Amino acid sequence: MKFGGTSVEDAAAIRNVMAIVKLAINSRPVVVVSAIGGFTNALLHSVQTAIHGDARAASKSLESEFERHLAIADELLNNERRAGIVSTVGDARSKIRQLHKIVAAHPVTSPPLQDEIVAYGEHLSSQLLTAALSEAGGDARHVDARICIKTDDAYGAATPQPETPNAIRVEVEPLLTAAKVPVLGGFIGSTARGVTTTLGRGGSDYSAAIVGAALDAREIQIWTDVSGVLTADPRVVPNARTIRILSYQEAAELAYFGAKVLHPKTIQPAIDKSIPVRVCNSRAPK
Repeated sequence: MKFGGTSVEDAAAIRNVMAIVKLAINSRPVVVVSAIGGFTNALLHSVQTAIHGDARAASKSLESEFERHLAIADELLNNERRAGIVSTVGDARSKIRQLHKIVAAHPVTSPPLQDEIVAYGEHLSSQLLTAALSEAGGDARHVDARICIKTDDAYGAATPQPETPNAIRVEVEPLLTAAKVPVLGGFIGSTARGVTTTLGRGGSDYSAAIVGAALDAREIQIWTDVSGVLTADPRVVPNARTIRILSYQEAAELAYFGAKVLHPKTIQPAIDKSIPVRVCNSRAPK
């Protein structure tokens, strides 16, 4: 079950996700989550500010984003779990500030450091969602996706390596066997040397497909803010309707001509294993 940024953008959205995961608990779900809506763009913008030499402005530009995470934690979590998220956000704030200083002083170092900075989006959202699911009585466990998704060092558009499926099984299968709900950040991985990487456009969907294929999932669910693949953009064509079933080839062709819902590269692992991909609306789960 992959949840996009709009599905976790605030406390109300995360409550929807908690309810959806709870309903699926008997299916032994694995959860993959994007950064909260807008945070990845803010992180990327901060890197550009640092590259232009202003580390202080780069760090300051993220303050409201960190406050959003803390506000969600205040609304959803009690005492110990809330304190854990406050500590996690504080640690991220401090480390990103140091990375901004390095980028500002040595702009040539930016590609790997940009990935390290941008990865904090999924790193924070996955820990926040794990805490929220646990607070609601679910037995959730955070799994650092960087341990599972092993990639080359093409920063910004890294390619998963052959050892990835086994690394996923080693980390995730024991949790499923113990009836826990694993929660991973999408979009992020690491090289053989443990350096953080990101998977590029559609990265969280790609992560979900990689994880689903490695675990021979019954299906891969992409939870977003639209009810499946529509005949047209509903903002342009009010009577657009959902297409119930598409072949992988049709989905790839639509993506090639600009459809935003599924990117063909991101569902390739599902195609390889013939796993159905279901596009669902987290705001209208029924």
